[in-house]
Amino acid sequence: MNFTNPDYNHFLLDNGVFGWVYKILTPIEWLMSEIMYWFHKLMTLIGLPSRGLSWILAIVFLVLVVHAIILPMYIKQMKAMARMQALQPKMMHIQKKYKGKTDQASKEAMSRETMKLYQDNKVNPMGSCLPMVIQGPVFMCMFYMLSAIPYIAHGSRGTLGAFDKATASEFADTYLFGLKISNTFGMANASGKVVIGIFTVLMCLAMWYMQFNNMRKNLPPAQMEGSQYKMQQAMTWVFPLMYIFSAISMPFAVLVYWLTNNICNMLRSLWQVREFPTPGSRADDEKKKRDHINENKRREKTGQISLEEEALQKAQEEAKFREEHGFQREQPKRKRKKKK
Repeated sequence: MNFTNPDYNHFLLDNGVFGWVYKILTPIEWLMSEIMYWFHKLMTLIGLPSRGLSWILAIVFLVLVVHAIILPMYIKQMKAMARMQALQPKMMHIQKKYKGKTDQASKEAMSRETMKLYQDNKVNPMGSCLPMVIQGPVFMCMFYMLSAIPYIAHGSRGTLGAFDKATASEFADTYLFGLKISNTFGMANASGKVVIGIFTVLMCLAMWYMQFNNMRKNLPPAQMEGSQYKMQQAMTWVFPLMYIFSAISMPFAVLVYWLTNNICNMLRSLWQVREFPTPGSRADDEKKKRDHINENKRREKTGQISLEEEALQKAQEEAKFREEHGFQREQPKRKRKKKK
C-alpha cells in the first residue's frame, strides 16, 4: 500500500475478504453515515460552516451515540461480572473437587455442577462479552466508512448511505489544526505529521491509563502476582504501542474517531472501577468507605443516628443483656410435644 500517494481508483477494502465482510456490514455503515449526515446538517443550521468543525463534531457525536446505545448492555455486563466474581469461591470448590480426575464421568459431573451453579444464580458467562461483540463491528464500519469517503469524493466508488460524491467531497475537504481529515500520516506535511503524532500519543495514553488504573485498583492482592499478572502488565504497554503502527495507515478522521472512542472507554472504565469494583480489591475497599460516609450523611439529614453510634448502642445493649442474664449462653429449650 502506498501511503504517500494512494491510488484512488482502487479501494482495497472493497476487494477480497475485506469486501465480503464489509458487504455484510452495509446496513450498519448506512446507519452510521445517516447519523453523521443529519448531525452535520444540525450543526450547519446553528451557524457552523459546512466544511470544518461541523464534520468533526459529527464524528464525535457518532461516537457518543454508539456509546449511549451500548451503555445499558455495559451496565448489564458489569452486574454479570460482579455476580461471576461472587461465584469464584464456589467455582474454585468445584475445580478443587475434580482436580486431577481425567475420566469422562468426572468431566461430565464437573460440567454439570458448573452449569447448575450458573443456572441457580442466573449467570451467563458469555453475557459479559456482548458489548465487545457489538463494538468490534461498529469500529470496523467506522473505519470502512471514513476510509471510503475519499474514494467516493474522487468518483471511483459509489454512494455509501448519506455520502454521495458532493457530500463526500465536502467531508474530505475538512481541515482540523491545519490537517485535512482524509489524509494519512504519509500524505501529511510536517505540521500535519506532528498533529497525527499528538493524536496517536493521546490515544495511547487513554488506553494505557485505562488498563493501568484497572490493574492498580481493581485486582485483588491474590491476583497481583505470578506469571499471569506479569503478562497483564506487559499487555498494558503492548496494546498502546500497536496503535502507533495502525495510526500511520489510517485517515486522520479515523484517529479523531479513535481518540474520542478511547476517551469514552477510559471514562467508562473509571466509572466501572468506582461503582462495580472487584470484591477484595483496593477499589472495593474505597467504595465501602465511600458508602459508609454517604450512609452517615444520609442518616444525618434524616435525623437518624450514625452507623458508629448504632454499633455502639448495639454493643451496650448486648453488654447490658449479659449483665442481667449472666455470661453463660442460654441453652435452647426443646418444645414439648402435645399429648394426643
